[in-house]
Amino acid sequence: MSSPSDDTATPDAPRRARGRPRKTDDERDDGNRRQALLQAAARLFRQQGFAATSTRDIATAAGMRSGSPFYHFENKEALLAGVMREGMQSALRRQAAAMDRAVAAGAMNGRALGARDCLRVLVRSHFEVLLGPDSDFIPVMLYEWRSLSEAQRGEVNHQKADYEAAWVPVLQALHASGELRGDPGLARLMLFGALNWSVQWYDPARQASLDDLTQTTLQLFLKDPV
Repeated sequence: MSSPSDDTATPDAPRRARGRPRKTDDERDDGNRRQALLQAAARLFRQQGFAATSTRDIATAAGMRSGSPFYHFENKEALLAGVMREGMQSALRRQAAAMDRAVAAGAMNGRALGARDCLRVLVRSHFEVLLGPDSDFIPVMLYEWRSLSEAQRGEVNHQKADYEAAWVPVLQALHASGELRGDPGLARLMLFGALNWSVQWYDPARQASLDDLTQTTLQLFLKDPV
């Protein structure tokens, strides 16, 4: 190593690019493969159940070799936890985007979003998460919750708490206005219980639209403003 007193000139070190370094092709491919595994696992866990689905089944469905899942996940249980975390992350993004769109639309029309409007947005978004495209993730969480370890449940519960936090002030405001009967905390639990059960019976070929389900939910849980 040269000392500071050396006369020999050395070329300047290349400057580091600002911001996060670009991902290599391999890193991008790893991310895509991980997502493909999660999507395949969510679909098979929902269709066949966690116990009846092997990692080989998942790898085949994702177009990978049988050992590939273990590059991304320690075991099948870790893959299940990954499916649930991914489902909750997606639900949080969808819910936030739906609320942002509703607030922006209200602002364009010169009015603030009321609590009843907010609940409509939240319920409609939740039905989309449960029954819309790419909706395998959350039903797996509803079906296979007991297959997680206590630590894994704790991680997912933090995400669930963040998701449900958006509902709390809305239900409290509706209770204060007299539109929501009963305790807001109990109403939240009953709402989620009713909405989540729709994954058991809803058939898009024979049943109402998601907008119809949303309207019926509001009619069941709310009364006209006082």
